[in-house]
Amino acid sequence: MTSVPEVAPNATAQEILRLGVTAAQGPVKLACSFSLEDVAIIELAREAGLEVGVFALDTGRLNEETYEVADAITERYRIKIDWYFPRHEAVEKLEREKGLFSFRESLDNRHECCHIRKVEPLGRALKELSGWVTGLRREHSVTRTDLKAIELDTLNGGIIKINPLLDWSEAQLLDFATERRLPQNRLLKQGYRSIGCAPCTRAVQPGEDARAGRWWWENPEHKECGLHRR
Repeated sequence: MTSVPEVAPNATAQEILRLGVTAAQGPVKLACSFSLEDVAIIELAREAGLEVGVFALDTGRLNEETYEVADAITERYRIKIDWYFPRHEAVEKLEREKGLFSFRESLDNRHECCHIRKVEPLGRALKELSGWVTGLRREHSVTRTDLKAIELDTLNGGIIKINPLLDWSEAQLLDFATERRLPQNRLLKQGYRSIGCAPCTRAVQPGEDARAGRWWWENPEHKECGLHRR
């Protein structure tokens, strides 16, 4: 079984990335949603000379502004993005039987939609990998406070899961992005602090946490799509 390395309390994001990539002992890719966190990770990996590929899930309901960031990343870093899409048969069945907005009717319906559009494609993306990188941060929400910088992802074949920005604050992230002039989603300037599918994302209100605009009709403890099951 792959062993999880010890991460020093003061380890930098690049050190965490390097530790995780080494521990994986095989291909590692970033699960990229084109958030500011993900662009920062691409920048850090490139700077450190680490071999970290990039894949993305096109749910079919993304904002135009998200695709603009994908295009900007391809231009800036000259990298190939491996796109994964939901099974069209599953999407057709869901929309024919339950309509276009069934995810707003119940938590079960929302989980069903997320499974079809995100979780199942993620499984295919991770199948040939030894490790994957995420832009998760503890500050995001109450569902992410007990994460570790490097974990064993037993629900996805026991591969290494690397969360290099786990302890970064939002202010630290914004400073890094400004200093490096990283591509940013235009919606961030409109109050969007966490951006997913268009129908499930809105701008946050003053005093709300970063993921308050995701599935805003649900309780905070339910605000995960299944990509980061524990």
